[in-house]
Amino acid sequence: MPNKQLRVEQVQTPDEKMEFIRFPWQVYRHDPNWVPPLISERVEFLDRERHPFHWHSDVEYFVARRGGQVVGTIAAIHNKRHVEFQGEKVGFFGLFEVLQDREAARALLETAGEWVAERGMTSLRGPASYSQNEEAGLLVDGWDGTPVVMMTYNPRYYVDLIEGAGFEKAMDLLAYDLDLRALGRRAENVPPKLRRVANKIQERGGFTVRQMEMRHFDEEVARFKSIYNSAWARNWGFVPLTEDEIDHLAKGMKQILDPSLLWVAEKDGKPIGAMVPLPDVNQALVRAYPRPGVPEWWTLLKFLWHWKVRRRVTTMRGFAGGVIPEYRARGVDAVLMLRLAEAAVRRYDRCEISWVLESNLKMRQVCDMFGAKVYRTYRMYEKSL
Repeated sequence: MPNKQLRVEQVQTPDEKMEFIRFPWQVYRHDPNWVPPLISERVEFLDRERHPFHWHSDVEYFVARRGGQVVGTIAAIHNKRHVEFQGEKVGFFGLFEVLQDREAARALLETAGEWVAERGMTSLRGPASYSQNEEAGLLVDGWDGTPVVMMTYNPRYYVDLIEGAGFEKAMDLLAYDLDLRALGRRAENVPPKLRRVANKIQERGGFTVRQMEMRHFDEEVARFKSIYNSAWARNWGFVPLTEDEIDHLAKGMKQILDPSLLWVAEKDGKPIGAMVPLPDVNQALVRAYPRPGVPEWWTLLKFLWHWKVRRRVTTMRGFAGGVIPEYRARGVDAVLMLRLAEAAVRRYDRCEISWVLESNLKMRQVCDMFGAKVYRTYRMYEKSL
């Protein structure tokens, strides 16, 4: 199509924001693996007053139009905390969705690049919405099924469009698949050798491992805060979550957490490590299939039916956790994962451990020890401006 027919515009009005939010249903209308989000969740996510990321950083939204019709979207992100914490002038792009339109994809990415360059950034990285603490990475391998909760999904052609616009690999994020069915439904079926090793590690380290208590949820969140930012501080691209961001994340996840999967390690009463997995509620959400024009209360009823009544949720995701630096290389993470596995085999068929940086060799060794295999790869791209 002639270039003059394409326009990239900044989202300004509430109606334009709803166009932005609803556009993915056009991209994925024939894709059975896409899991649509709740529209109310997307509205809150883009709301500068309600989502705490906006309280410390800047985001601008753009749409590409042909003949008045939206053909693509993108968010340009100036993550001020990333610049401060990582010491690199990197801007980000996210919420990138586009039809098979190379010109539109390039124009959207160039627009995001120009926007962050105006704020002093020297490169553009993504996709990340809004940071690596949330959904990050482009799926480049493993389109054989629905994504698990809070993991990204995209058409195959996005890889060609992004690389064709001059972006190169910055880092791969790996998703491991662990088949829990091989262990049956009995905790004692977890390999005895692993249990013996874990028990010796725990005795030698003098730490305890316990389940978190949902009745003291706020206190457990406070303990997790002290672990999360410390445990991940040296990871590539990591930016500490603010108190408000952790509270917002915890509030959003509280209703879907499975208490049997929540474990914390403590030394003399001090939290030193934790595991916070999530039931893969995407297995129920894809069956409820949120969509524009359908009342959300009806979608939520269907979602609860498939989750709580039909018990469609048979997968869990190893989502967040870690061990504070001074207790690393002491086997704390292995003990936590073993206790988690013992609890998980009773309820779940499989576990996705995601995501793991390709450069995180220690975590990859732990995954290998449990027999988990890489089955999906997500890529962070970057381009100099």
